[in-house]
Amino acid sequence: MVQSTIVVLLLGASLLSLLLVMFARREASALRDAAQRDTKSVRDDARERIDDAKRREERALLREKELAEDQRNAQRYARSLDERVSTVAKDEKRLVAERDRLNKEHADAMATLAGTTVSEAKARLIAGITEKARTEAAAEVRRIEKAGKSSAEERSRAILVDAMQRQAAPTASEASVTWIDLPSEEMKGRIIGREGRNIRAFEALTGVNVIVEEGVDAVQLSCFDVERREIAAVTLAALVEDGRIQPQRVEAAYARAVAGAAQRHRDAGLDALEAAGVSGVPQEIIDTLGVLRLRSSYGQNVLAHLVETSQIAADIALAVGADVETTRRGAFLHDLGKAYSHEREGTHAAIGAEIALRAGESENVVNAIASHHDEVPPASIEAIIVQVADAISASRPGARRADVEQYVERMNHLETFVSEHAGVSKAIAMAAGREVRVVVEPDEVDDEGTRELARTIADHISKEFNVPGEIRVTVIRELRADAVAG
Repeated sequence: MVQSTIVVLLLGASLLSLLLVMFARREASALRDAAQRDTKSVRDDARERIDDAKRREERALLREKELAEDQRNAQRYARSLDERVSTVAKDEKRLVAERDRLNKEHADAMATLAGTTVSEAKARLIAGITEKARTEAAAEVRRIEKAGKSSAEERSRAILVDAMQRQAAPTASEASVTWIDLPSEEMKGRIIGREGRNIRAFEALTGVNVIVEEGVDAVQLSCFDVERREIAAVTLAALVEDGRIQPQRVEAAYARAVAGAAQRHRDAGLDALEAAGVSGVPQEIIDTLGVLRLRSSYGQNVLAHLVETSQIAADIALAVGADVETTRRGAFLHDLGKAYSHEREGTHAAIGAEIALRAGESENVVNAIASHHDEVPPASIEAIIVQVADAISASRPGARRADVEQYVERMNHLETFVSEHAGVSKAIAMAAGREVRVVVEPDEVDDEGTRELARTIADHISKEFNVPGEIRVTVIRELRADAVAG
């Protein structure tokens, strides 16, 4: 039994020793593999570093060779440059000596040929060279002036075209007809009134023809006088808006339209100032400018012409480097005198300059106004630009129409001629001059006298006026009696 136990113990010890040996071998094998891997990694890293060092060394050697080659090239270039400088110096000395020799020979030859001394020949030579240089210089100056003139003309054309292209003003001229839109066809009947009394009262009061056409929701107001037509348009617009039209309301609306003319002038003047970009204008001039909205020159609205001229002048001044604000202001006010040209003596340029001076405008602005028709010499480039801008605005296609101005003058002359007859209180030329309506004072002309006056005026018109067709003369005598009950 004891022996069996000992045997078992010995076997167990042997197995344990065997296991320990196997474990030790396994550990040793793992350590050996790890050591081999580390050794390989170290060897690979060392090999890479050696290769990198070799590549750097090769690049360094190549760079060193390039630097050596560059240095040799620089040395060769320096030697070549020294040789060229030396050659140029030698050539310069040779040429200077040759020039001096030739000059001396030329001077001696000139002196020999002319029988003069060297000093005299030198003086003649200098005079000849000077004259030749002067001639060539004069020719060059003419060439430069011609080229400069051509260039200036091209630039001026470009500036003017650019200034004109910036404008988008309408091309229609002032007409003698104003359209008033109506809310419905039924409003035409109210305007005409029973037996035409409303339209007769309106035309007699305003001096404007009312033309009613079928199929159009509008009526025309026809009159050569734009002020009458504007007041009539305001009057009729107020009546149409109210809807109640009768002779008494026509008179009330007409009175309001006449009373509101000053405010309409002021509003138009302020709108024009804003459109032109001008500020700091006295109230007196603003009101005057507003009056110009009803003035026209050969069919062109004067206030619109002022705005357009100021915009064109500002563009030109900016392009040529002139004072833009002075130019803009002078151009905007240049036709200011047209508001009073029919009331004061003198040209509209002189009247406008006087008004501007009295209002405290600068000397350049006053001169630009006074000289825009060359009545006085322009004193600045700004005044010349105002002349140019005025001509551009007036000459663009469709801006003006001479027959409108002549037509207005003919109608005014006809009314003035008829008004000179005794007993006439108002004369109104209507229907493009084919009809004259004459309102007489009822206390001076009786019913029988109206017929005689109509025949007299018709005879006088036939003798004094050479007009195509017929002119109908209508004499109106209206007697009213007012009383107040209280």
